[in-house]
Amino acid sequence: MTSPCEISFSHQADDTLLITLSGNCTIGGGVPSFSEVQHHFESTPPVRRIIFNAENLSGWDSSLLTFLTTVFNKCKTGNILTEADALPAGIKKLISLASSVPERKSAPEINKYNSLSERLGDSAMLFGDSVKYTLGFIGEVFVSFLKMLQGKARFRPSELFLIIQESGAQALPIVSLISLLVGLILAFVGAIQLRLFGAQIYVADLVGIGVVREMGAIMTGIIMTGRTGAAFAARIGTMQVNEEIDALTTMGISPIEFLVLPRVIALFLMMPLLTLYADLMGLLGGLIVGIGMLDLNFMEYYNETLSILTLTDLWIGVFMGAVFGILISVSGCLRGMQCGRSASAVGQATTSAVVTGIVSIVVATATITVICDVLGI
Repeated sequence: MTSPCEISFSHQADDTLLITLSGNCTIGGGVPSFSEVQHHFESTPPVRRIIFNAENLSGWDSSLLTFLTTVFNKCKTGNILTEADALPAGIKKLISLASSVPERKSAPEINKYNSLSERLGDSAMLFGDSVKYTLGFIGEVFVSFLKMLQGKARFRPSELFLIIQESGAQALPIVSLISLLVGLILAFVGAIQLRLFGAQIYVADLVGIGVVREMGAIMTGIIMTGRTGAAFAARIGTMQVNEEIDALTTMGISPIEFLVLPRVIALFLMMPLLTLYADLMGLLGGLIVGIGMLDLNFMEYYNETLSILTLTDLWIGVFMGAVFGILISVSGCLRGMQCGRSASAVGQATTSAVVTGIVSIVVATATITVICDVLGI
């Protein structure tokens, strides 16, 4: 059976206090309180140096470390020298770590001038790092998609259905409003010019081709970028701030599979359906202008729309919607994963996600339009 913790004090002739520790200085063995040392600091003559002796110390834990830390702090405030060479190596390391002061960072330099070449070099390096990270992120998403096809991806199906609901059914009101207004605007602008030539019926052609082939998918993509893409970035960015993504990684769960993949799949499935719905609302807006302003009847407008539209136009719009769904979800999740560890960083990530998504939509639209022109479709 181990002996309990004992502490003894011995005053030396040169104002030195020798503190001897022995026995089992643990919570179970009993640890001396600081009050037993306090009156020795207030003795006459005053103590100027303290020496520790722990040769007979048989055991220790954090309780002894707390006692010694209190003694060292008191010695530091009272300008009392301490010699802890006789203490165990583990205690000395922990006390050194507890008493260490973090390095004070110097104030940032204000109005520091950088040459043009230096700024261009820094911008090029940042751009290169951003491109490298983006390509790596896209590669991880693609690998996760392949794992999902093999049934090996780890994510919650319930969360996938929830994201489908948030990015699908709950987006119908705003998509309805914007698409209807876009159809009205296209028809109104075309009617002003076509009415001069008595060709009001061709408003149906203008609205039909413009909405079904291009504008329905583009406006839906922009709406979903500001609504859903920003929400993805904010949600994942907040998880980054709260270190929840680090917790997933620690548990061996891939954040790409658990967080990004369900969002990419949800928007990839919902954007074509939302595009079809936006096409319908845009055609309805053109119909309202045709009947209300141009004195066309319903069947005239309907037949003219059917005669000008083809399945090719419809499939091009649906394909653009699916591409936009991937671009929006990847942009939002990418900026969320790149978010810093502060509240302001979440706002910056959200803004960056919207800008990146809209730019991606514009570039993808131009690319698909050129390809269709080359292929003659």
